[in-house]
Amino acid sequence: MNGSLYVVATPLGNLKDLAPRAVDVLREVALIAAEDTRHSATLCQHWDIRTPLISLHDHNERSRLDGLVARLQGGESIALVSDAGTPLISDPGYLFVRAVREAGLSVFAVPGPNAAIAALSVAGIPCDRFAFEGFPPAPGGARRAFFTALADEARTLVFYESPHRLAASLADLSAIFGPAREAALVRELSKRFEEGVLATLGALAERVNAHPPKGECVLVVRGAPEVADAAVDEGERVLGPLLEELPLRQAVDLATRITGAPRKALYARALALKGS
Repeated sequence: MNGSLYVVATPLGNLKDLAPRAVDVLREVALIAAEDTRHSATLCQHWDIRTPLISLHDHNERSRLDGLVARLQGGESIALVSDAGTPLISDPGYLFVRAVREAGLSVFAVPGPNAAIAALSVAGIPCDRFAFEGFPPAPGGARRAFFTALADEARTLVFYESPHRLAASLADLSAIFGPAREAALVRELSKRFEEGVLATLGALAERVNAHPPKGECVLVVRGAPEVADAAVDEGERVLGPLLEELPLRQAVDLATRITGAPRKALYARALALKGS
C-alpha cells in the first residue's frame, strides 16, 4: 500500500496549541519533513514525539521531492510541518504537496493554528470577506507598486511583515491608502507578549516609528470604501465612445481620470463592453 502525506499545522508560539490529532499523526508517521529541524525538535521533545526529522525548505525542496515521493510510494507516511502555523501559507511545501498529488497519492490536512486567521479573529475589523497577501516585497519600489495595486480592494487585507520592515510598509500604506484607513497590528500571537492594536494607518506608522516592535507581525487593513454606483455608471458612459477610438487600457485610464471612478471597476466594465 502507498503511504499518505499529512499536512500538519503546528503552534504559533504556545506549544499547548498542538491539536491531539496532530500529536497522534506526528508520532505515527515514518518521517516528519520540517522547515527547520532544530525548531521542530523542540516541539517534538515537548510532546515526546520520537519520529525522525528531515529538513524541507525553500533551498532544498526541489532536490528532495523524488526521494520523499518514493518513500510514500513504498508505503511510508510522512508529515509536513513548518516552523509555526499551517504549512504552505507563506511557508515551504507547495512543490511537495503538488508532487504527491501528481503521483496519485493521498494528502490529508491536519488543521490547526494559522497566523492570518488568528489575527483576523482578534483585529476588530470586518472579516466576512478578506484577501491574504502574505509578505509585501522587500525593495521599496516593488513594495509601493504592490500596495498601489491593492488600494481599491474592498475586502479586508491581511499581510505578514517582519519587524525590521514594518515601519517602511506602514509608511507606504499610509501614503497610498491614506492615513485615515483603519488597520490592526497584531504581533506575537499566542506568545507571552501578544499584542493587538486597532488604529489608523497613520497612527500605527507613528507608533511603530516611536516604538519599533519585536516578533512576528500580522497587519490587518480595512478594505477600501465601496464607491457609489453612480461614479462607476458615469465612468461606463464615458467609456463607450472612448473604446470606439482607443485601445482598452488607454480608454480605461482616460475614463478614470475624467470621472474619478476606480480603475479596477472601470476595467471590468470595459471588458464586459468589449465582450458584448
